Amino acid sequence: MTGDVWIRTLAADDIDAYKALRDRTLADHPSAFTSDAEQERQRPASVHRGRLEAQRADGGHFTLGAWHGERLVGALSCERETRLKAQHVAHLAGMMVASDQQGRGLGHALLEQALALARRAAGLELLTLSVTDGNTAAIRLYERAGFIRYGTLPRAILVAGRYHAKHLMVLTL
Repeated sequence: MTGDVWIRTLAADDIDAYKALRDRTLADHPSAFTSDAEQERQRPASVHRGRLEAQRADGGHFTLGAWHGERLVGALSCERETRLKAQHVAHLAGMMVASDQQGRGLGHALLEQALALARRAAGLELLTLSVTDGNTAAIRLYERAGFIRYGTLPRAILVAGRYHAKHLMVLTL
């Protein structure tokens, strides 16, 4: 990653930039996401407000954004369970890096920052995520960070008439 990109926690004011990045990334990489690009493009930006505003006093619930100048070029969310019996678990979701920014280490930087914040969250013990089978770069990134595969959901998504499995991964903090 070059020094012209910086990472910070996103807030409600970033909602339009987040939606633009999300819409673009879903369209560019349809098999990498469970959400459908066309369906998501039709939804208003406000549907993402909860993801950007839902900070918790005990931590573990945030969305990080990577910025190149005024442009949001990457994002990653950590969504902590709210149910009492599962508050020790959070889920990483929505890892996105703009196509023209891939290969610069943004995914690694976002993941490292997310792990640092998650490790500071009171009582948070486990992080989970899912990654599409065949997304070798993402799988290697998560494995290098210490995530291990605990299962695979076959036929998890259907894209252009082809099924893709999702690997389920976990990291003990």
